[in-house]
Amino acid sequence: MRAMTSATFPTAPDKQGLEHGEVLSPRFDANGLIAAIATHADTGEVLMFAWMNAEALDRTINTGEAWYFSRSRDELWRKGATSGQIQTVVEARIDCDQDAVWLKVRPQGDGGACHTGARSCFYRVIEAGKLVERP
Repeated sequence: MRAMTSATFPTAPDKQGLEHGEVLSPRFDANGLIAAIATHADTGEVLMFAWMNAEALDRTINTGEAWYFSRSRDELWRKGATSGQIQTVVEARIDCDQDAVWLKVRPQGDGGACHTGARSCFYRVIEAGKLVERP
């Protein structure tokens, strides 16, 4: 599977440009994807982890709403399109080597982020090797 997209981003001229330049040059993996973490803009709570292809990143930047790429469905998706849990992007950051995205978002709808109905996808704690649900 390869996350096909029509959006393109420039390549950084060198390591200095990649790490300290002002050109957004995301480094997508061999499948055309980049990791994305969404946190609540007001509380800092980690809401979810997902993947983006170039088109999802481009749409996120240009619409101010979070878009992702579903590996299981092999398609682009706008967060909240069916659930109402649209994520309004307050700030988008990229890490030092531009291979991971961090979105600070304000969730709409009921404020949740997880398809299970939980507020965060990280609703289970690992205790003694077992998973325990915690809010």
